Amino acid sequence: MKRKLLSFFILLPCVMLLACQSKPPVPQGKRYDLKGTIVSIDKANQSAIISHEEVKDFMDAMTMPFKLKDAWPLDVMKPGDEVQAALVVTDDSAWLEDVVVVQKSAAQTTGTPESSAIPKPGDMVPDFRLVNQDNKLVRIAQYKGRALLLTFIYTRCPVPEYCSLMSSHFAEIERELQKDAALYKKTHLVSVSFDPAYDTPKVLRSYGAAQTGNYDKETFSHWEFVTGEAEEVKKVAQFFGLTYLPEKGEFVHSLQTALIAPDGKLVKLYSGNKWKPSDVVADINVLFEKNRQ
Repeated sequence: MKRKLLSFFILLPCVMLLACQSKPPVPQGKRYDLKGTIVSIDKANQSAIISHEEVKDFMDAMTMPFKLKDAWPLDVMKPGDEVQAALVVTDDSAWLEDVVVVQKSAAQTTGTPESSAIPKPGDMVPDFRLVNQDNKLVRIAQYKGRALLLTFIYTRCPVPEYCSLMSSHFAEIERELQKDAALYKKTHLVSVSFDPAYDTPKVLRSYGAAQTGNYDKETFSHWEFVTGEAEEVKKVAQFFGLTYLPEKGEFVHSLQTALIAPDGKLVKLYSGNKWKPSDVVADINVLFEKNRQ
């Protein structure tokens, strides 16, 4: 009997060790308090873009996407809502948990709500009326016959990965298109500002000339910078699924870029900032190859 008990106590630590080793390790990470404003929601990827305050002892205030541990907050959060959450960071991943909406977004007449209908390829783009950097009326219909690449910006945007990146991408596309004279003639670029109160034609001209690098020599014959009446700009944004809301002197906004065919129909919508200029140029080439067939 004593031998059996002795054998049991000798084997017990081994059994316990094996039992512990058989369980998958639970990720352990550091937790930080995060507070911010919802910019946009991506239910498919269980994530949200949040413009957040400084995360103490971790990172500066910025706008960036976050994965959520649970999916249910995505059903109750809306762009413009103020939230707080626990940011959990491990060696190879990070996510938000314990998400709480602390302040629902008030209705904003100068912004757009979360879009419920995203245009599909083949949809006709309405003939919106806007004003360019030369204070001249421009209409979407006037670009028919050319492939139109359209994006949204506002010149005071402080986030490098947002409006500045969109303009940088457009500048690269502009340079690539210039390498093919025939293709260059069949295309046009437009950057739409959703901040007409500040982005006047004069401001857009200065901003646009700096983006092209031509400054006083810029003619804006191929890449225009436009805005318009607040209500008209809102209609353009809503059609393309862009959300933007005023927030403490800035805008909480999403990102949308559209390729429109020479017949005025939508070819493709590039959401977010993960697309590459080379992909867009390739899509433009494919568009004209199809038209030749």
